[in-house]
Amino acid sequence: MSNTNPNSHLVASSGFFTGLHPGMGLAAKGMVLAFVLFTVLNVDFAGGVYGAIRGWIEGALSWYYISAVTGMLIVCFFLMFSKYGSIKLGDDDSKPEFRNFSWFAMLFSAGVGIGILFFGVAEPIFYFDNSGAFGYPNNPHADMNGNTGMDMQRAVDAMRVTYFHWGFHGWAVYVIVGLCLAYFGFRKKLPLTMRSALFPLIGDKIYGPIGHAVDLLAVFGTVFGVATSLGLGVNQMATGLNVLFGIDPGITTQLILIAVISVIATLSAVSGVGNGIRIISEWNIWLSIILLAAFIALGPFKWLMGFFVTSLGDYLWNVIPMGFWTAGEPGNAAWQGGWTIFYWGWWISWAPFVGMFIARISRGRTIREFMVGVMFVPTTIAFFWLCMFGGNAIWQELTAAGGPAAAGGAGIIETVRAWNLPNALYGTIANLGTTSWAGDMSWLQWPLSALATFLLASWFITSSDSGTLVITTMLSMGDDNPPKVFRIVWGLGEGFVAGVLLLAGGLAALQTASIAAAFPISFVLIAMTWGLVKSLSTDPSAVPRPEADYAPDGTRMQQDLHA
Repeated sequence: MSNTNPNSHLVASSGFFTGLHPGMGLAAKGMVLAFVLFTVLNVDFAGGVYGAIRGWIEGALSWYYISAVTGMLIVCFFLMFSKYGSIKLGDDDSKPEFRNFSWFAMLFSAGVGIGILFFGVAEPIFYFDNSGAFGYPNNPHADMNGNTGMDMQRAVDAMRVTYFHWGFHGWAVYVIVGLCLAYFGFRKKLPLTMRSALFPLIGDKIYGPIGHAVDLLAVFGTVFGVATSLGLGVNQMATGLNVLFGIDPGITTQLILIAVISVIATLSAVSGVGNGIRIISEWNIWLSIILLAAFIALGPFKWLMGFFVTSLGDYLWNVIPMGFWTAGEPGNAAWQGGWTIFYWGWWISWAPFVGMFIARISRGRTIREFMVGVMFVPTTIAFFWLCMFGGNAIWQELTAAGGPAAAGGAGIIETVRAWNLPNALYGTIANLGTTSWAGDMSWLQWPLSALATFLLASWFITSSDSGTLVITTMLSMGDDNPPKVFRIVWGLGEGFVAGVLLLAGGLAALQTASIAAAFPISFVLIAMTWGLVKSLSTDPSAVPRPEADYAPDGTRMQQDLHA
């Protein structure tokens, strides 16, 4: 890891902001304070403003989000199999900083770890349901296929839509941002910040107001994305503590959880990528494997394996038309805006944060290695996880007395209809013990619920510490070892913001604002993609070498180290 910042002339060498860009530091703090105050001083008004913006985007610009995300996916596959695939993200002789297991663990932790634990049961069950309890179809894709009954065919459609929202399209957004930052930061020696990807388009103007605005937008998405997710996520952790110990899951418990997680995450961020973040990410993977194994072993193993193969094949067969589908009928349009467009906005708003972190841990890998690793490994793991969790819940409903339409049933559909999403996971765990092939295994409910609750906290820790590192890296103009004092300030600051918003009831409002922020961020991502392709087209490593660069036996000579 580099201990010197190649862009040190752009940051303060003395005073309070030593190691950071003073203007960016002040602007970032002012921006965070302004948005928090605007939200908490009149939560209802702020929520209305944010909601109106988001509603307009989801209603009028769904075609734009669909086109932008699908376009980035197409670019990803083009670059993956193009002549540019052999280019190193760094000097030609650079080597990967982390072994593959550590790399995959951190990719998964930063990208989807907490999300698929939170939504792993609730989302497939929502799409499996056919009640239309929220004023629009639960799953228009299933309805258009004629699968309107809660049966096996609708179950496959439910998993297909879940894979769609957590699959290739979303990860393509992360891949594009991560690749741009790694390429321009490590190969072109520009600051490891969002602005650098615009260098082929605007040149040195990236160091002026345009560059500052781009990076501040990225800081906004990171701070409020992590803070609102932390604040909303502790609700599920508190639910877990209530299941385990009978602790009141109210505001006090949630604030204590925010404080504990923020302190641990800050300590992890201060220790650096190679220590705290890597170690916690690796432990997350091992513990997640244990929980996943329990869902497989205690569930209907043969049915789950067949369901995974069938539903995955269904997704791969339909992923292209699903990616281009734009709803026209009002009910379907409302569903698409509330789910698909919401997800595309969420992926885009988190892209600067996750993409920056992915870039930070990917120095020394080739473009093809990077794209295959980031695109396929996390998605494959996520698909399997979602099927084991969502599949168990669906199977429990299918085999419950009277079937899924019966009042009560397995209880999971009713929980999701009541929008009590945190309890859907724990309800499924409770049913695992009573429906096990090995007999009554209900004694496993407590340890499995404890493990799930612990993983919720640890996944949030990895998201928070990664976010802290990303924020301070951008404010220090790309230093991959930013000043520790500011990691502490921003790490604790994320927790403070989450706590204040939770107390004021403004978390949901600011989450809506974060999604709305995806609209301007999307233009930055499109410009970054254009800049990346433009720069790659002139990279000496991607064009045939003159005859003189070949040895007499026809083998390639060493590439130009100054490319």
